Amino acid sequence: MNESTMNPTEENRVFPWRVWLETTRPKTLFAALAPVLMGAALARADGVFHFPVLLATLSVAVLIQIGTNFCNDVYDHRQGADTDRREGPRRGLQTGVISHRAMVTATVAVFALAALISLALVRRGGMPIVWLAAASILSGVFYTAGRYSLAYTGLADLFVIVFFGPVAVAGTYYLQLPFGWPPPEVFVVGLGPGLIATSLLAVNNLRDVDEDRGNAKKTLAVRFGRKFSRMEYKACMLLALMLPPAAAALTGRSLLVFALWILFPEARKLFKQVETGTTGKELNPVLGGTGRFLFQYALLFFVTWPNCALCWL
Repeated sequence: MNESTMNPTEENRVFPWRVWLETTRPKTLFAALAPVLMGAALARADGVFHFPVLLATLSVAVLIQIGTNFCNDVYDHRQGADTDRREGPRRGLQTGVISHRAMVTATVAVFALAALISLALVRRGGMPIVWLAAASILSGVFYTAGRYSLAYTGLADLFVIVFFGPVAVAGTYYLQLPFGWPPPEVFVVGLGPGLIATSLLAVNNLRDVDEDRGNAKKTLAVRFGRKFSRMEYKACMLLALMLPPAAAALTGRSLLVFALWILFPEARKLFKQVETGTTGKELNPVLGGTGRFLFQYALLFFVTWPNCALCWL
């Protein structure tokens, strides 16, 4: 019997852990990890590195992403956006394995743990970290919560570029070198992971466009069509590859970051899949591929940004 045809009783007995794992949406966690790694690399190139702070920052970023994913599960289910016709990965409440109460409890617990770790970081970064953590958690909640949520009005793409890009990268840099304003190249480079994370969102919206249209979820794919989403995906990926070399050139740094362009063949492969794909079966692999691309992008930056290759050894 196929997993997708199992009834809730069978899944609850055999695979409850797997449903919880899928509900964290592991492919999206790269979007949380990548900007933190890049922010730490930028700080280390400027001569400062604090490993415990990096671990705490990574923990907060991943916890907020998981909490956001759990919260999305709750509100998408309430608003009827997750149905049996869903073509993406399974959702916890959709399967019937996880109860509404359990999902709400898990959401609160994960966000609370993120807030608790953030309080430890406040000792290093001061009040800006309080505001940053609060804004990130609230944005995670209102991504799908409420009548005018980010996901249901088409504002999610802008949110992803900002929060998974310059905000996360500059916030990480600030925690490594507290009480100093990050230099301009931090914000330029920071756009890279935000743009690739937006490509992830564009594929997700392209896959779900028909279902979202039927549930009044006005994503950019619903507002402007599939062609727009395909163009958005490619434009974000290409611009992300251009930004680190541009930042290095503008600041007189080594152009070793051009090594990021070894990822271009993988990007072209993903472009072809996006151009022809319409169903979940065709586009779900693109989500995984884009997530891997983002992580590879961050790792390459991690070791090629000026001086970092030697500093990290």
